[in-house]
Amino acid sequence: MSERRKSEIIVDLCRLLSGGEVGAATALARAEYPFAPRPTAKRKTSNKKALEIFLRDGFVDRYAGTRLVFTPALRLLSTLLPAEIPYHLNWKMSETHMAFWELAPTIDHLLPVARGGEDQASNMFTTSMLRNQAKASWTLEELQWQLHPPGDMEDWDGLTRWFVDYARDHEEVCEQKYFREWVRLTAAALEAL
Repeated sequence: MSERRKSEIIVDLCRLLSGGEVGAATALARAEYPFAPRPTAKRKTSNKKALEIFLRDGFVDRYAGTRLVFTPALRLLSTLLPAEIPYHLNWKMSETHMAFWELAPTIDHLLPVARGGEDQASNMFTTSMLRNQAKASWTLEELQWQLHPPGDMEDWDGLTRWFVDYARDHEEVCEQKYFREWVRLTAAALEAL
């Protein structure tokens, strides 16, 4: 159904309601522009699963075609350069460098879970936090976006290897649980490639 037809139906609903024809408006809405609630799947993406998706997509924002930087690498930069690359645990924009919003990868459901999309790898794609928030529960068609091809880990690895190498060369990094867990996950995933 075209956007024009949708707006015409809304106009017709308003006209009917203004004339006191609630029953006719109800029938028109149900017949021509029905609400179709969809059950939503529960989201359950672990760090390991997210990393698998990022590696599969080659740390490329699949909605923009641009390179993304592994979030633990950005967090390590923030630890090493706190004034230059600040990070807030809750991503507070006034206290977090824009690199986290523009370059940190996150998982997005191509067909939003809120609209009946599956919580499966085949429906999950890598994008930036910024684009994930902009997309929200819209489809690519509604936004007139396109899905870009995945990247090649040989060309760009999102600084995953740098992250693992730096952490291994500087053992104090792994004193923090966050980094220790990501080093373990990332090293294992890179070895499996």
